[in-house]
Amino acid sequence: MRLRVSLTLIVCLSWAGSALAQNWSFDARSIALGAVSGKDNLASRMVDEQRHYKTIVIPLGLLQVLSDFDRFKPESDNFDLVRVIEYSASPLHYQFGRDQESESGRDLFTDIRKATLSRDLSDYRGYKLSNQPVAEGLASPTWGGTIRLSGSRGGPFQGVYIGAGPYFSMRTLATIDQRVIDILASDSALRFPNTNYPLGTNIQGQMAMAITGGYRGRFAAFEEGSERDGLYVAADYNYLHGYRYEKADASLRLDTDAGGLLTINPLLPTPLSIVRTSAESGHGFAIDAGVAAVVNGFEVGFGINGIANRINWTDVQQSSYILGNLFLGNDDFVESGPFLSNDVRVELPKDYHVNAGYHADFWSVMSEYGHGFQGNTLRGGAEYRAGAIEFRGGGVYSREMWNPTGGVGLNISPKVGLDVAIFSTAANAARERRAAFAVSLRINSR
Repeated sequence: MRLRVSLTLIVCLSWAGSALAQNWSFDARSIALGAVSGKDNLASRMVDEQRHYKTIVIPLGLLQVLSDFDRFKPESDNFDLVRVIEYSASPLHYQFGRDQESESGRDLFTDIRKATLSRDLSDYRGYKLSNQPVAEGLASPTWGGTIRLSGSRGGPFQGVYIGAGPYFSMRTLATIDQRVIDILASDSALRFPNTNYPLGTNIQGQMAMAITGGYRGRFAAFEEGSERDGLYVAADYNYLHGYRYEKADASLRLDTDAGGLLTINPLLPTPLSIVRTSAESGHGFAIDAGVAAVVNGFEVGFGINGIANRINWTDVQQSSYILGNLFLGNDDFVESGPFLSNDVRVELPKDYHVNAGYHADFWSVMSEYGHGFQGNTLRGGAEYRAGAIEFRGGGVYSREMWNPTGGVGLNISPKVGLDVAIFSTAANAARERRAAFAVSLRINSR
């Protein structure tokens, strides 16, 4: 089994943590407002639906991806694992500085793939790597509708929601020995004799179908001042039918000799090993619930997603791949398995969200705090509507980093608007802030 086959598992790490943030959002308006959408809270999503617009993304980032497609082909001399990860983490929106990575950085991962690694790690200086916090995320868009059992459109009602959609989750944690980071970033050669540099990645992904049944209710709990005022309550039960589970534990160890050059230590385990765990059948469920209130322009909400969530995977198989020498140019792995393994239960973090905002005739402010995926997150933004032009600004705190956002909206007609967002993103191996922009069309139903 060649290394390129195993690397296809590692590419998936880029999805984690990006699917619910700016990098995978279709809505440039939401991005400009600090990625505040209200859609992480079921009840606030009901409020948001009162704004009556749909979004069509203009994926300018795909121009960068498709023009550099050789980077995705493991058999190509231009294959670049780091670039593949970065492209996959943010494929939709145009990002500045994507073509400025060091050639030496690309050679490092290419040489590991081909088992032609230089014994002097300093030969790869000039590329920045960074240890990053755990990245995890869930993408679970649902398409369906509410069957109203009482009430009418535009006012209080109670109903049953029925829907379905994909359910993708991903989690990854990569660790890089700090000395490797220092060697690659150093202006002069660094060597550490008679030591070893451990590097590893733990990746876990699920692909399933969610069949959703739930409750939707809107109550006239306040004296209504607008068509959006009221108390909103929502709850969903999601039956999860799993189609694919993948877990990869990759471990790379670089040993040095008395001169600080890379070598093979025959007394230690193989320098590169990958253990793959997979399954194609799973069943589980998850419960989401939320409440929101709107009165005289003020909006507050609270929601919990993933209550008691789990998927139990059966008929689990495990395979291992090892590469005993990184320098001989033989990239054939020694493969063992697949062997039957124990059933696996995967439980995701509960995702809590609190949102608040105020909407006036010409301006709005909104904020959202979350705890669950990515740890603590904070988003906020403001919008001023000046006729045909709307000005927006905000910021996102996620994975222990702040990123500013901003943008404008142009109302081309009462039915169509064009939204542009400028934002910073750290979806790259060095975890550096880079500027990016997003564009989308806004189709107003009113």
